[in-house]
Amino acid sequence: MKKYLITIAAGLALFAGIGAAVADDIVVLKPEQQTVVREYIHKQKLASVSLLGVELNVGTALPDTVELHAIDVPDVKYKYTVVGDHAVLVDPDTRKIVQIIE
Repeated sequence: MKKYLITIAAGLALFAGIGAAVADDIVVLKPEQQTVVREYIHKQKLASVSLLGVELNVGTALPDTVELHAIDVPDVKYKYTVVGDHAVLVDPDTRKIVQIIE
């Protein structure tokens, strides 16, 4: 019984660690930035790129072949691109998707 409880505790600790790692990747833009970024991206009418085999999820790294575009909004370090008709914010240092813009 004691081994069973230790296994459960270890599993929960691992799960909590994974949750903390994922939480670090969450983008927190101020509400006014969200609106300005969304409007900026929609006005640009950037052509969509197709990436076969790449799932659009927060945390997915985009290949180096995908061109990232600057966002002309103060205090926003992220870049963006359009993949499969979805605009995505990308951390330019890691190339990971940090937010999918609807």
